[in-house]
Amino acid sequence: MRAAIVILGQGALATARRLQGAYPQARVMGLKDRVEGADESYANFGETLRRLYRDDTPIIALCAAGIVIRTLAPLLVEKGAEPPVLAVAEDGSAVVPLLGGLGGVNRMAREIAAKLNVAPAITTSGELRFGACLLDPPPGYALADIEQGKRFVSDLLGGDTLRIEGNAPWLDELDLPLAEDAAHTLRIDARAEGIGQHELRIHPRIVLAHVTLVDSQLPERIRQGLAQAGLAEASLAALIAPRCRMADPALSMAAAELNVPLRFVEQDATLPAEVLHGDSFHLHRAATPLEAQSIGQPRGRLSVIGLGPGASDFMIPAVRRALDEAQDLLGYETYVKMAEPLRDDQVRHCTDNREEMQRARHAFELAASGRRVAVISSGDPGVFAMAAAVMEALHESSDPHWHGVELEILPGVSAALAAAAKAGAPLGHDFCLISLSDNLKPWETIETRLDHAGAADLAMAFYNPISKARPWQLGRALEIVRHHRTPETLVVLGRDIGRPAEALRVVTLGELVPEMVDMRTLVIIGSSLTRRFPRAGGGDWVYTPRWYR
Repeated sequence: MRAAIVILGQGALATARRLQGAYPQARVMGLKDRVEGADESYANFGETLRRLYRDDTPIIALCAAGIVIRTLAPLLVEKGAEPPVLAVAEDGSAVVPLLGGLGGVNRMAREIAAKLNVAPAITTSGELRFGACLLDPPPGYALADIEQGKRFVSDLLGGDTLRIEGNAPWLDELDLPLAEDAAHTLRIDARAEGIGQHELRIHPRIVLAHVTLVDSQLPERIRQGLAQAGLAEASLAALIAPRCRMADPALSMAAAELNVPLRFVEQDATLPAEVLHGDSFHLHRAATPLEAQSIGQPRGRLSVIGLGPGASDFMIPAVRRALDEAQDLLGYETYVKMAEPLRDDQVRHCTDNREEMQRARHAFELAASGRRVAVISSGDPGVFAMAAAVMEALHESSDPHWHGVELEILPGVSAALAAAAKAGAPLGHDFCLISLSDNLKPWETIETRLDHAGAADLAMAFYNPISKARPWQLGRALEIVRHHRTPETLVVLGRDIGRPAEALRVVTLGELVPEMVDMRTLVIIGSSLTRRFPRAGGGDWVYTPRWYR
């Protein structure tokens, strides 16, 4: 669950981290200048809470309930269309569900209370009486009519009994006032017929639409087919299509319009009993929602992501979402650990940093089976990292299932940009990025590029400048650069920028020796125009002007 855990002071951070253990996908948001160590900072509590509410994000606010109520009061227009909102004491001693009764707020309150070992302050009458909210059925089931449901539950709270027609295992766990001769009926049924005055109808999602022809009218034709078969639209569990159609955008649009998942099967797959044969689809009816959910596979997704330099503040939200949603995580072990917090159920495939092509192929194999996969790089995945390897693996493959995977490349802050930002703007004019590693290209090519970049008076950022296996290349690179630069040329050395051991140093090209640099250092050599001036608090700002003479 991508909830927001919102805190106002440093004292609430420990409790917030405990709650993140229950919801690893949640992000801890701390008030700027008052909270250190949060996943994300915000400047205005009211604006932030209202934005989260409008975005339908579950909110866990570690503060007084009254603050939350006053903040969100102007937005409370339509009950039933709201995310879960809870107030939790900073020390974790109280859990109060405030909003989102139909969005699972009481379930969240119970989960949070169990994590904190306290009792949740649940006040919803139906929840207290029956043990769960009948108007918020679990996944696989849909309430037919909320207003009818409210009247039905009100009658039960007033002393009426009910009988159950149909089967839903989750009802067995509730403490319902059952009677064989009850006038009220809770019916678990996929039918679309009218609802009786004393009836609560819950639709099991058991109908599958097997698509054979796709056009813009498909969603409407499926709705008409459901009506013709006497089935409620809410009983539709998924669209099913052949695996060869995985990349068809029209199918995705149809599933989105019908608000159901899209799953894929082999051409000869066995489906449940057919209830309607249409021109462009067939309707099939599964015995249970669980059976309907087990048929076919989703379209796999492969996200190639960049973490940025290390600090969570430098990670773009789209990358965090991809990490949260991934089932499998592939990458160099150091980078996978940098991606934490992660869930226990996420599979980590950690490999050596030199096994990039094998990692890319493994990622496609996983994604082609329907899994959500993230390939992790530090910095930006397209800068000396995994995006090119993934593209190469796909380009070389003739496997249609690999080409049917949903592939996305999500950017990150590259090391050169992170180090430059810390120093000021040394890359403020034309610049180039050069890797000094000759693992994948001849050293002669590197020397040629260094010579041309130096002659062009480009600022240069060196990646992979030195290592135990390549102890001499940086020295040779500096010899080439010194043919085109004076000893006074400014050099920025950024080590572990964005990480706890971050260090920034400014020297001149004449002072620079290879012993100042290791594999975790990003080297920026300025152009002839790069300059510096004193920084308040010590050190220098370094920048390259945007003009050129």
